[in-house]
Amino acid sequence: MRRIAIEITESKELDINSVPDHTQLPESYGTFVKNFQEHYQNILLTDSIKLTLDKIHPDGKYAIGQDCGIYWRLTDPPLRGAEAPDWFYVPHVSPLLN
Repeated sequence: MRRIAIEITESKELDINSVPDHTQLPESYGTFVKNFQEHYQNILLTDSIKLTLDKIHPDGKYAIGQDCGIYWRLTDPPLRGAEAPDWFYVPHVSPLLN
């Protein structure tokens, strides 16, 4: 199993010295999907790649997400450090939060 190391350094600009978890970050920002076909496109993409991902990850350790915020940098306010791609795949993680 491959491990990914995340280095946490203190940010003097934001005075942040730890990475917040999913319970400490905003979960919505009041906008809506503008592409009515997006949902069907995501289902098609997921269905077409699922068998391949199941072969790559026989332990089931991967997640597929749609229109969810991914916090990739620490900012103030937190939403500035987030992106919400239409579809994404994350290897080597549990598909559900505990």
